[in-house]
Amino acid sequence: MTTSLKSLAVGDSGKVVGFEQSGKAYRKRLLAMGLTPGTEFSITRFAPMGDPVEIKLRGFSLTLRKDEAAILLIEKL
Repeated sequence: MTTSLKSLAVGDSGKVVGFEQSGKAYRKRLLAMGLTPGTEFSITRFAPMGDPVEIKLRGFSLTLRKDEAAILLIEKL
């Protein structure tokens, strides 16, 4: 079952399954940042207004804006 990043809470883990078809503008950028299909991550924190979100993956922290995070198809672990 795929879901979106905003449906997870701080401390939850997930795995990148793919990308929304509508997000071609951000797809290359996310791939370059290490968000390839199969990559596992955990939610570190959300900003007070919900944008941006910080995730930890591959030993580093990455901050994503809502627009970027919305095109990720993820699976909750």
